[in-house]
Amino acid sequence: MLIRDILLQAQAHNAIPFSYEFFPPKTDKGWDSLYQTIKELLPLKPAYVSVTYGAGGSTRTNTHKLVASIKKDTGLEVVAHLTCVGSTQVEVASILEHYQDVGVHNILALKGDIPKENISASDFEHAIDLVKFIKKNFPNFGVGVAGFPEGHPATPNRLKEMEYLKAKVDAGADYIVTQLFFDNRDFDDFVERCELADITVPIIAGIMPISSRSGLERMAELAAGARFPARLLRALSRAADDEGVERVGEHWATEQIMNLLGSKAAGIHLYTLNSSKATLRICQNLGLHNFQTF
Repeated sequence: MLIRDILLQAQAHNAIPFSYEFFPPKTDKGWDSLYQTIKELLPLKPAYVSVTYGAGGSTRTNTHKLVASIKKDTGLEVVAHLTCVGSTQVEVASILEHYQDVGVHNILALKGDIPKENISASDFEHAIDLVKFIKKNFPNFGVGVAGFPEGHPATPNRLKEMEYLKAKVDAGADYIVTQLFFDNRDFDDFVERCELADITVPIIAGIMPISSRSGLERMAELAAGARFPARLLRALSRAADDEGVERVGEHWATEQIMNLLGSKAAGIHLYTLNSSKATLRICQNLGLHNFQTF
């Protein structure tokens, strides 16, 4: 089923679908841990899961492996990330044909991070080029794009940012999933600006719980940046260790989602970092047990 249809079904039942994101591990131990995580999250019956793509497609082989494995072993709907950087039309067509063969028909079209090492030339300069290519050559695929409640890192002009996002939607994007944010006012403002730009596709809120001090530092260094509300930083400063930080992060994410359930979010997408612990606790806090949607 296409993600747009999942979202429409949920909307018809006044429900909010939950989904989870994973990334391809780099070690055998990491693969074992990820499969255990997926097994532990399956009882929550996510509406779908997504799998990321490394900078410049650096993990593309593992991404394809993980996407096919999840689809085959769990039957879940899978959204495969696909990036422009270093990709040719021939390569992208081959990837999409492979996904089609294994029953995967949902793509998140991204420009992608530029890797440190040199990469080959790309046939796609921006995500919109990828959206257009997929819609023209693989019209049976569903396509999502990214949104940036705190602002796109490469587009400081926020008026232009919405123009570019509108162009991707007009090119055929079915929905938007946001990057992480910690202040729901940023999400609410983003949704309102989308409405003003006549962007009417569903918008899914992306939530990443803070799990450690080092994780907090990594988030702060993300290309897109991350705004941490003073109230969150104050709570984190009282934590004695990473276990305390994790608890604060889970509580904050729970409060965010509770608030979002009454907003215009079409869904909740949890960035799991390949661990089930925080996700399970958050869903338990929310009373989400063996149900696909709220």
